Order: sequence, then C-alpha cells, then structure tokens
Amino acid sequence: MKVTGSVRVPGDKSISHRALMFAALGDGPSRITRILDSADVRSTAGVLRALGADMPELSADFVVTGHGLRGLRAPVRDLDCGNSGTTARLMAGVCAAQPFASRFVGDESLSKRPMGRVARPLSAMGASFELSTGERLPMVVHGTELEKVEWHNEKSSAQVKSAILLAGVCAGVEVVVREPTRSRDHTERMLAARGAEVWVNDDAVLLWPVQGLPALDVAVPGDPSSAAFFVALAALATEGTLTLPDVCLNPTRTGFFFALARMGVRIDVDDERTEGGETVGTLAVSPGELRSTEIAPAEVPSLIDELPMLACLATRAEGETVVRGAEELRVKESDRIAAVVGNLRALGADADELPDGFVVRGNRASLKGRVTTHGDHRLAMAFGVLGALPGNEIEVDDPACVDVSFPTFWRDLDGAVR
Repeated sequence: MKVTGSVRVPGDKSISHRALMFAALGDGPSRITRILDSADVRSTAGVLRALGADMPELSADFVVTGHGLRGLRAPVRDLDCGNSGTTARLMAGVCAAQPFASRFVGDESLSKRPMGRVARPLSAMGASFELSTGERLPMVVHGTELEKVEWHNEKSSAQVKSAILLAGVCAGVEVVVREPTRSRDHTERMLAARGAEVWVNDDAVLLWPVQGLPALDVAVPGDPSSAAFFVALAALATEGTLTLPDVCLNPTRTGFFFALARMGVRIDVDDERTEGGETVGTLAVSPGELRSTEIAPAEVPSLIDELPMLACLATRAEGETVVRGAEELRVKESDRIAAVVGNLRALGADADELPDGFVVRGNRASLKGRVTTHGDHRLAMAFGVLGALPGNEIEVDDPACVDVSFPTFWRDLDGAVR
C-alpha cells in the first residue's frame, strides 16, 4: 500500500467548541475561521443559541457577536447536547454561574455518560443539580452566584477542569484545579490569549477573577486526534509520504505521535509556529518497521482519544503492545476498551482486555469481519484505517457516525491510498 498527497484534517474539535463559547461570552464581535463543522460542534452552537447568544450558522468564516459574561438568557427549551460530552460538561460550568435554571439533554449514547464528575465541583461552588439515575442526563443546573473553589480532580479530565474554569470566569471568582497529571490545556491557553490571568504548572491551574473577555479572532488549527488516523494510515503503508498541514501540536495532545515514533514511524514537523497560543505545524509521515510499545498511565491523558487507533495499529506491530491506566475509556461514547478488544478478536486479532487498558499481540494474518461501532466515531475511523490495509476485509456497521468529528473522513481515506 502506498500513501501520497496531502490531507487537510478538520479544525480541532476541542478548540472549535471553546471558540464558540468564548466568542459568545466575549465583548463584541469575534471572527472564527476553519472551525470544525460537525454534529458535536453544531450541538454547542445550538445550546448557545438556546441561551440567547447571537450565533450564526457554522461556515468556513463567520462572526459571533458576544454580549459579555452576563449576556446569556434563561432558555425556553431543553439544551440538546446531542452526542457531545464536551458541550454538556463545559456548558454546565457556564450555566452554573447564570441566574436561571437550565435542563440538559442528549442522545441515547450521551445519556449513558457520567455527569456527576462536573456536578460535584460546581455544587461545591454553590450551584445545585438534579441528575437522573446514575448521575446521568437529563440534568438540570440551577445557577447562582458562585464562590471560589480549590478542587482536586481524582482523575485528570480536561472537561471537568474546563467546566470549573468556565464557571469561575462567568462568576468572576478565583478557582484552583489540581490533577494527578496534566490534561489538555486548550481552555487555559485560550483564556490567557484573551488577557485572563492564568497560572499553570504540571498538576495545577489557578485562574484569577475575570471581569470580562475581549473579543478575539480565532483561526482553528487542524485536529491532532483527526490527524492521528492518517498518521496511522501512513504508518501501515509500505511506501510513500503523507502530508498533514496546519495541525495543532499542543504538547498535551501529541502523545500519540511520540508513541508512534517509538514504534518506528517517521514523523517530521515543518513550518512550526504559534497561533492564538497554540503550536501549529505541518506533519510529514512515512512508514517504518512497526514494533510494539507500552503506554504508561502518565501518558494516557495526552493520547486518550487515539488509543483505539493505537490498538488497531498494534495488530501489525512486532511484539506485544500494552496500555494501562486508561480506565477513562470505559465511559467514553462507548466502553472503548471492551468495544476495541471485542472487535479485534472478532476480526481474528490477538487481543485481551485489562481492567484499565488492553494487550494486543501483533501478527501479519489478514483480518476479516464486521465491526460493531456502537455509534462511536473513533471506533469507526480506527477500524476504517485498518480496513484500508490490503488483505484485510473489514466492514464498519455505521460509517455515518464519523460525522460528529470528521465528516469527510471516508472520502479523504480513499484519496490518500494508492
């Protein structure tokens, strides 16, 4: 299999969500370009519209006119988050600081995911919550004037941390969030770019009280989690180089690239620069002889979304690949540990579950069968890449589920393979 050409991956999903939120909470017009126009990001736009934000339809280039931290209004309908956990958890932080109640709902998949992890710190700040059985959606957030908090996250979670930071921003109070290891830091970077005083080290974030957020134009860089699928595709190839321009290279998001480099993949970075507080560059990826690796718990936050792809890639790596400390995968869009291992075994791969991860033993046998995605976009794309390898015959049961993060994935996959 030969890879060639260039693939421009969609705008970063994490940054796209936050760009909409900060623009709606800002003072005046903010121009947003290259946003990810996907189902998840449209959910955030819809929730903000329901809260009275001046939010146009998403496009390649549009303007959001913010009305300040106190500019949102009580919703007259449920806040429908679709399949987006980022929307539900981060907007819970925003709504916790508003003088009204908001009811959050989501699709069947999102309604199975835990929300108590954001309700607890926001309740400690003074908000109150009504959660469904199992601390899940539907969820009612009763906003109020919040108090400052110092919160210790038992597990590193960018969504929980961001919910607390957004609550602190909207309430104008000081917050401190501590974590076992550093999670994604887009919220901190985007706040600092808007002039907020944010202090960060390896295990804590301190946000001083904010009185307002200035408008700021944002050009959304390419999503490294989406780029990971094409980096893996190039890794599985026998020849060629695949180029991925303008990818976000935030150091809390590049663990997958470092892991693949250990596995023998050549990844070069060109045109590296800083835009809006984020490191951006062009990746040039070439195949190598794949060997196994081990992922330690401390690495997991920097590649949590890429682990299904890593598992699929490990089927073609020499030796035994082991991932530990990734129990968070069990409460994503699906139980990704069970789903990845179950699908790999059904296809004929040698894989086992661990309570907090998995083991995959590489071989060169052809893999054949039908993959059950459980509506999980990352499973669909990971097995789609594995299915592109000559000799494999893999059918993905729900290819359309990739629309939540990468609507052009299948077309781009076909175009990259020769």
